[in-house]
Amino acid sequence: MTSQAKNELDQSGRCDCGAIVLHVHGRVVSMFHCSCENCQRATGAGHSSVVLFHAESLRIVGATKAFSRPAESGATFTRHFCPECGTTVLAQSSRAPALRIVPVGVFAGDNAWFKPNQLIFSRSYQHWDLVADHLPWHETYRQDGQA
Repeated sequence: MTSQAKNELDQSGRCDCGAIVLHVHGRVVSMFHCSCENCQRATGAGHSSVVLFHAESLRIVGATKAFSRPAESGATFTRHFCPECGTTVLAQSSRAPALRIVPVGVFAGDNAWFKPNQLIFSRSYQHWDLVADHLPWHETYRQDGQA
């Protein structure tokens, strides 16, 4: 459940097989779509839809496996996923070490609260992918440094 006035989330989500459960209790920092090529590969779609939280807002039950790679920004990007079914349950960037990136699909069936505020990495946007055209689009990261 969320409290729209406080923009806080208090709920649990899981990977596809249920081996990993992610508990979130805290303020939503941002909600957005990303069309970078890495997100396209990871999701099998034209973009990812994610929510940012402070790291201390999350608790994971179950063992994840991690994959780290260098990002175009020079940061290291790490995805944490279920070793059984492969579902990404969270990610993090060395560019913002206090934040965690959670795919909104982890909360499937209970994520009507998701309201993205932007599309990042629009330079990689695929025109067959339908992203709401009322959102601000940013070629890479948002230039003002905001999430």
